[in-house]
Amino acid sequence: MSERLTVAFIGNPNCGKTTLFNAFTGTNLKVANWPGVTVEKVEGAMKYHDMDIKLIDLPGTYSLTSYTMEEQVSREYILSNEVDVIVNVVDASSLERNLYLTLQLLELGKPVVVALNMMDIVQKRGMEIDLHRLPEMLGVPVIPVSAHKRTGLDILIHAAAHHKGNKLPDSLLHNHSSKTNHKHNHHKNTVMVYSDQIEDKIDEITDELNFKYPTVKNLRWISIKLLENDKELMNRYSDLSSNLLKESYESQIINEKYDFVEEVLSETIINKSKKEVATDRVDKVLTNKWLGIPIFLVIMGLVFFLTFTIGDWLKGYLEIAFELLSDSARSGLSSIGTSELLISLLVDGIISGVGTIITFLPNIFILFLALAFLEDTGYMARVAFIMDGIMGKLGLSGRSFIPMLLGFGCSVPAIMASRTLENKRDRFKTMLITPFMSCSARLPIYILFSEIFFADNAMLIAYSMYVLGLIVAILVAFVIHKIDKNENENMLLIELPEYKIPSSRTVEIYVWEKVKDFLTKAGTTIFVASIVMWLLLNFGFHGYTTDMTQSLGASLGKFIVPLFAPIGLGFWQIVVALIAGISAKEVVVSSCAVLFGIANINSSSGMSMLTEVLGKMGFGQLNAYCLMVFCLLYIPCMATIVTIKKESQSMKWTVFTALFQLCTAWVVTFIIYQIGNLII
Repeated sequence: MSERLTVAFIGNPNCGKTTLFNAFTGTNLKVANWPGVTVEKVEGAMKYHDMDIKLIDLPGTYSLTSYTMEEQVSREYILSNEVDVIVNVVDASSLERNLYLTLQLLELGKPVVVALNMMDIVQKRGMEIDLHRLPEMLGVPVIPVSAHKRTGLDILIHAAAHHKGNKLPDSLLHNHSSKTNHKHNHHKNTVMVYSDQIEDKIDEITDELNFKYPTVKNLRWISIKLLENDKELMNRYSDLSSNLLKESYESQIINEKYDFVEEVLSETIINKSKKEVATDRVDKVLTNKWLGIPIFLVIMGLVFFLTFTIGDWLKGYLEIAFELLSDSARSGLSSIGTSELLISLLVDGIISGVGTIITFLPNIFILFLALAFLEDTGYMARVAFIMDGIMGKLGLSGRSFIPMLLGFGCSVPAIMASRTLENKRDRFKTMLITPFMSCSARLPIYILFSEIFFADNAMLIAYSMYVLGLIVAILVAFVIHKIDKNENENMLLIELPEYKIPSSRTVEIYVWEKVKDFLTKAGTTIFVASIVMWLLLNFGFHGYTTDMTQSLGASLGKFIVPLFAPIGLGFWQIVVALIAGISAKEVVVSSCAVLFGIANINSSSGMSMLTEVLGKMGFGQLNAYCLMVFCLLYIPCMATIVTIKKESQSMKWTVFTALFQLCTAWVVTFIIYQIGNLII
């Protein structure tokens, strides 16, 4: 039977941990939730000789003091008996910040291997790290790796496999003075040694813990955290002598840790460059107080320019393919005597509905490719940083903008990202405004209607949706802040990573996962929605009908039309498409294809037919723009609603969020339509 090994990857945010993890696992990932919480659990597996290795990618954390759910998960798992070896991924270009977590991990008394990542950046700065002295001072293997170039991976996993069970430091070679008044010479077996005052306190607490809790491990680490007045551990060990814990030594312990980090740096870093690095020079422009936001808007404008130009060019080939498929299916089914009812279901319902959405795949691909590129270069972290000031005026942390940024891709992970906020009120506020950000599922709607009604300015019209969503989210947050009298200390703590060339593998995995989700949705949700839509439009109260106006869908749409007339959407077909769009926003487009009987609605001929049909109904440019605005702001898709329920643990809040967004969409669209009527 082969030996099993569980390796946990832990490190600061933006240290390259996930990229390194992906380098080992590729796309062979298992994603679930940690038991009892909504934080994602990412697992991978690999084979090393005769050893089965399970790899765990833990959420990024700066320390083992738990504030957010992510940090709590990382801490609890590291402390559990499930972990055989800890791989601490360290950004070699920012050792001062990264080694603080390393020292905390070493105090756990568990096997630790340090993966020294981003060595290429160190070399570019003209710096050198003494790879012989550093492991001597830390007492654990230090393996230089490059997640980007995939170097050092075999050595790292070899070190992890052979370090299993090594709980004590290998060999500590410090140049400390031998003079000490402390009864124990901890320099022999402890990496981080504090002042005699702190060490005396640690020994006292350790002795009492050992007496009252003889089975508890990690005694030194627990003692240190108790001296820091860690809330969780203070509650757990509340029966300890009060005189030991009546004072917090957190500041002193932190300072002494950083003093030791400075000692490590002074002995291990050679030719430390004092000159300003390229990242700092670029940041003077990109994170500028006045230029940061305009530059962000310009960059996003460029993203949409590429999405429309390159995406539309590629989309044309898919349109031709589905047009041929539709024609072939219709003629083929007719030749074998298939009933008109079944032909209509297969061609007008399924192929038309699903095919319409799949033709937008190139546009979706370009969008996610651009977002992955921006994320992996380190730019998206800057966007959150420059938005910190604005978010603070709204009563939120700049950290709240991170879920909003993720909302440009998909609302589901964006809502899930709100869990990183410490304050419950902030989490709920963020969940309320995040769905206003335009996700990729809405893009097919923008592309179709902007290209039909605003041919020369289609890209600008679509781009305006993204800007409008951001503006509405900010205005809603502002109003809530004015109503909510509770003042919170909202401080953004975010690492600004080095600018780097994106990892092709990281980008590949990110884009593939998003494209796979899109295709999966097309094959499930949109497939089912297309069939349901066809049934609603081909069956009435008296059975099958060829007159769509007598169908169940038409009856439902006509009943609700009066509510939509004041916002320029008083057409039963549009109302039905919007109702269907609650399942998934892409369904609005596929529903239009079925509603108006246009098999290839994205093709030139299909768009011409739709323009003609809508024109006869009195549906013009203003109506089209109002439709896009309403689709931007109204009830999010079912997957997002389910996620809000899961994250908030409140059905009342979920219902309120859906109704609030519906009302907001109606009010904003009403204002735009009424003003538009006055101008036009």
